[in-house]
Amino acid sequence: MATKVHVGMETEMNGNGVPETFKNNWKKRLIEFSGKMKRSPGWLWRTIWKVGREDPRRMIHAFKVGLSLTLVSLLYLMEPLFKGIGTNAIWAVMTVVVVLEFTAGATLCKGLNRGLGTVLAGSLAFLIEFIATKSGKVFRAVFIGAAVFLIGTTATYMRFFPYIKKNYDYGVVIFLLTFNLITVSSYRVENVLKIAHDRFYTIVIGCGICLFMSLLVFPIWSGEDLHNSTVGKLEGLAKSIEACVNEYFNDSELKENQEKSSEDPIYKGYKAVLDSKSTDETLALYASWEPRHSRHCYRFPWQQYVKVGAVLRQFGYTVVALHGCLLTEIQTPRSVRALFKDPCIRLAGEVTKALMELANSIRNRRHCSPGILSDHLHEALQDLNTAIKSQPRLFLGSNNNQANNMLALAAAHAARHNKPENDRHGVSLSSVKTDSSALMEWKTKRASEQAKENERKVLRPQLSKIAITSLEFSEALPFAAFASLLVEIVARLDNVIEEVEELGRIACYKEYNPEDDEIIVKCEKPPVDVAKNQLPTHASD
Repeated sequence: MATKVHVGMETEMNGNGVPETFKNNWKKRLIEFSGKMKRSPGWLWRTIWKVGREDPRRMIHAFKVGLSLTLVSLLYLMEPLFKGIGTNAIWAVMTVVVVLEFTAGATLCKGLNRGLGTVLAGSLAFLIEFIATKSGKVFRAVFIGAAVFLIGTTATYMRFFPYIKKNYDYGVVIFLLTFNLITVSSYRVENVLKIAHDRFYTIVIGCGICLFMSLLVFPIWSGEDLHNSTVGKLEGLAKSIEACVNEYFNDSELKENQEKSSEDPIYKGYKAVLDSKSTDETLALYASWEPRHSRHCYRFPWQQYVKVGAVLRQFGYTVVALHGCLLTEIQTPRSVRALFKDPCIRLAGEVTKALMELANSIRNRRHCSPGILSDHLHEALQDLNTAIKSQPRLFLGSNNNQANNMLALAAAHAARHNKPENDRHGVSLSSVKTDSSALMEWKTKRASEQAKENERKVLRPQLSKIAITSLEFSEALPFAAFASLLVEIVARLDNVIEEVEELGRIACYKEYNPEDDEIIVKCEKPPVDVAKNQLPTHASD
């Protein structure tokens, strides 16, 4: 049976009046859904394995959270504990869920913020309740409303203070929540004091379980994560530079990597550096809350790690530009690149060695080697300079050819402007026709003009590329940019070394000893401005 649905369109119907196309679509969807359901167990297992393999501590943290929730649930499950606390035990469960974080520093920060906010809010609420009870019922309602408005406005505005927002924002939120719950409920509830006490005790129990799990059961330190991430960023940049220079001078086609830039090891090396700003600041904040847990009996300058990360990001931008030289449309011929291969590879190798030495010095908490900038680095720079000077025609070109090119361009420009108006625009006047053949001719001509215009748009980029490559010195321009960025990397290496040495001086790194026979600690008092920039180690600061 065929039913016309629209002019020029027909659809087939089955015996039940359902279109065949809809039926086929539903069959395809069911088949696709069943296939996804069959593949989901394997996908889920691969995801679980991948997440755990990337960082095995994630599995440990998951078990810690599960064990903490089990312990705090005993307040409900055990009859003696439930009789003593009652339904307020749910606040302990909520505290564990909210406070227990991946690292000890994050748990300490949220736990102490929650405890401090609860104590301050409870004390202020009871003070307002004591004053309000001495007055009449109407004045009491007005006083409570005015207090809620004033305290809420003041506390919310204080959240915009940079220091408060950075260190105690969560504590201010808990302060507002607890203060409003106690103050407003006290107007209707008679026994609000006992309820507040029970909630406070359950919150203390939840925070205590969280701190116990974070500090004593397989602790994960934010300071160690920040320390190791700094080492990893230095090593990633070193690998990126070495791989980038080696790939630039090898014999393989460079354009094959354009479609695989996200999987490129060069890209992976500097990506972690460019995306590290917020992570470094967060880890430094949490690390400042952590106690002195290691054999180092002094406090590490975590903010100096943030400064090192900022310098590495500036260094990484140059590596990104260097990697872009591999993906440009116009490339220097391999025969020209081969003239400068040896000094460039040696220069990149020396930069890589310096970065690896910096990474090892931070990993082992020791000062850098005195010969981190060896004579080989300066020799490679001199050799590169000499190689470039020995090929002046590649970069400057011939004056006679440049003059000829200028004359040719001027002649073409004059010829274009001397054309008649009609020829310049490609328009020819046709005789006027009034019959239907004139309309068909006009349509045919318009279609051909549109096809030519589309072809012209497609060829315009190619013609631009041909015009650029026709310049005599264009073959050397891509390599000039590559060599300039390589020299810029060497220049920015001094800033990285300076910040790492400052980190070692403030953090009292041991002196460099190639044989590691003894540990000599050289400690200087940090400057006043660095000490002021340090974050507090406990909430009372």
